[in-house]
Amino acid sequence: MLNKIITIYAIIDDLLRAIGHKEDCRRNMTDAEVITTAVTAAMFFNGNHTKACDYMKDHKLISNMLEKSRFNRRLHDIDMLINDLFHQIGMILKETSDCTEYLLDSFPVPICDNIRIFQVKILKSEDYRGYTASKKRYFYGVKVQLLTTKSGIPVEFVFMPGSAADVRALKSLPLNLPPGSEIYADSAYTDYNCEDDLDDSSEITLNVMRKKNSKRPDQPWIQYIKQSIRHDIETVFSAITSLFPKSIHAVTYKGFLLKLQAFIFAFTLKQAFI
Repeated sequence: MLNKIITIYAIIDDLLRAIGHKEDCRRNMTDAEVITTAVTAAMFFNGNHTKACDYMKDHKLISNMLEKSRFNRRLHDIDMLINDLFHQIGMILKETSDCTEYLLDSFPVPICDNIRIFQVKILKSEDYRGYTASKKRYFYGVKVQLLTTKSGIPVEFVFMPGSAADVRALKSLPLNLPPGSEIYADSAYTDYNCEDDLDDSSEITLNVMRKKNSKRPDQPWIQYIKQSIRHDIETVFSAITSLFPKSIHAVTYKGFLLKLQAFIFAFTLKQAFI
């Protein structure tokens, strides 16, 4: 575990230096140390920041560890920086990969069970009540729209309210991919105009599983290829959610998204570098 934590810190610190990140020299704990602690919590302690902070302090990895409340404030202040670092890693993976095939899908992350919806204080909106067709049940929370390489390494993501349709999230993703890339997605992402626009403007092919009544039906062998390639992304979702605790504890909605972002970041680092 110690070697992995040191590797995580080295990667994050190098990325911050590469993007020219500067911070106040009077700080006792650097942004690289704060992010490393959050990622460590996600990777090894089910997102429990207190346990991660205690571990880092006890093993003298971070001598000037902040108290819980100050650590949380620092973490909340750099949420956009963490997002930028993830997309920097995503760009590196896209540029260095020989494969031009990507997988796109979504998975729900409930904030609470349906029976406790009226007790939730961090959210008060029906937009976050979604439906999971595979489980035939409603949930209250967010949908994570995830774009991964064919080998299952996340390179882009966006959080959407639970009720948001997948095709709406397709327009929220940056889809900053090399020309000639192919994205494989299920039928929920059917949008013929978007397919044509991506092909014309970015030379990106959106390979969507076709419905029976589709205006652009596939040949059986093409449908088989799409299905076989898409199959791997379900394994990615299982691997990411295996890092989750039984319920993600957060006092604010921003804190909930921060922990969720840290889980995805930790999984990406583990798959790509560790």
